Amino acid sequence: MEFDLTKLLRTNILNLVPYSSARDEYKGEASVFLDANENSFGSPLNKNYNRYPDPLQMAVKTKLSTIKGVPPQNIFLGNGSDEAIDILFRAFCRPGIDNVIVLPPTYGMYEVSASINDVTLKKVLLTPDYQLDMEAIAEAIDEYTKMIFVCSPNNPTGNSIMREDIETLIANFGGLVVVDEAYINYSRQKTFIQELTEYSNLVVLQTLSKAWGLAGIRLGMAFASEEIIEVFNKVKPPYNINEATQELALEALNNVEQVNDWIRETIRQREMVIAEMIELPFITEIVPSDANFIMVKTTDARGLYSYLVENGIITRDRSKVQLCEGAIRITIGTPEENVLLINTLKAYSTAK
Repeated sequence: MEFDLTKLLRTNILNLVPYSSARDEYKGEASVFLDANENSFGSPLNKNYNRYPDPLQMAVKTKLSTIKGVPPQNIFLGNGSDEAIDILFRAFCRPGIDNVIVLPPTYGMYEVSASINDVTLKKVLLTPDYQLDMEAIAEAIDEYTKMIFVCSPNNPTGNSIMREDIETLIANFGGLVVVDEAYINYSRQKTFIQELTEYSNLVVLQTLSKAWGLAGIRLGMAFASEEIIEVFNKVKPPYNINEATQELALEALNNVEQVNDWIRETIRQREMVIAEMIELPFITEIVPSDANFIMVKTTDARGLYSYLVENGIITRDRSKVQLCEGAIRITIGTPEENVLLINTLKAYSTAK
């Protein structure tokens, strides 16, 4: 099915004239800024933040471009990936008419954004080994299906989705395929970013919250065709990424080697934790992980979760999620935290 962005967009978004900020209207150098009604005297801080930030974050995008191998015009920056997800719903889905497909068990914000925007959510369960049920997805698609969300590596299971299946979806679906790669830095699979030139209906989501260790500054990324990025920029608030976040992101992006070291250590720690945990009698399965967490199936998820909480260790109980019965999700910590986790699990085993 041929992809046509103009037919996919909501009519009001297609015709939208975006808000033009003072910084959008002016290009060039100046020493006196009397255009945006800012406080001309400065800020009550050690550093002045009295001026509005770059609305398109070009310095950050240019730096990301060198790291990701994607032109700046193919990058959108959001207040976390959640902003990009919300904009996709608002721009492409007509409330009360259109629908999107999600593939549970998966990231919960897709469903929340659908509910907020009054968009029907169609759930197509993954297979028992947490891969795409291609036949069921094909049956779920109708003329009102605008987007399919694929989380890979998947949250909460941790496994990567087979690349060939995702490519089949993108090639045969007339709407947007959104590949959420929040955990791609830990994966053996390569990113779908390099496929943007081949697929005009592909949107790839990434984040600085995981491997980059910047969850506190809330900076998410969307990579897509220039046409789709223009839609994001039309719909977003004019200054959606604050100046402090842009500065901190630029500083962090200079430390690629530090991040790569952390990724390698996290993967080493993940394999150590798995090797230790699989020997415990109450662990029935550990799903193969390409992320910085593991999903562990147990004989008593609620009991184990509560025991860990009592010992000051917080994990995520996923046992009520379909296909995750008996499971808890455990993030890989520092070496010291992981030793404490394993020792606590062994104590639980003895206590039982």
